[in-house]
Amino acid sequence: MSDRKTLQLRDPSETAPAPALQKKGRGWKISDKRLDTLHDRAREMRRFPSAAHTTLAERFARADLGRYKFTRHAVVGSAIVDFNCHNLGMAIIVEEEGEDAALARRRDKSLEAVGIRVMRIKAADILENLDEVLARITAGMRMRIADKNEARREHHAKSAPRSRR
Repeated sequence: MSDRKTLQLRDPSETAPAPALQKKGRGWKISDKRLDTLHDRAREMRRFPSAAHTTLAERFARADLGRYKFTRHAVVGSAIVDFNCHNLGMAIIVEEEGEDAALARRRDKSLEAVGIRVMRIKAADILENLDEVLARITAGMRMRIADKNEARREHHAKSAPRSRR
């Protein structure tokens, strides 16, 4: 009989490099089998959501967010985030009881390495203080929009000195 291997998590303080990116728009290098598994898991999570996910998803569905849309249980690279706004590069993670903190930090670190801002919200806060949570999300969206606008201005300032021929 062979010895069974157990999953060993590396210390999150170790500087693990972010997943390698493919060409622009192609995402992380992960196998098709892993990607299929992630999509199946996300589909399962959408079918059986927690009360906090349902509450927040209903509120997002009713809200007028303009051109910004939050998709629930989206696969982003090699992670599943609870809510994702692709236009803003923003992800919302609902912290449930009993979640592995080390794994969550590694996921957040890999998402932030590719420019996705992660906002963590406790499930109890969503169920008890939804208006306060929505105010935090709105403030986070405004900060992200301001960051994107500043980056756009810097980009245009760098390319402006070129003369047209």
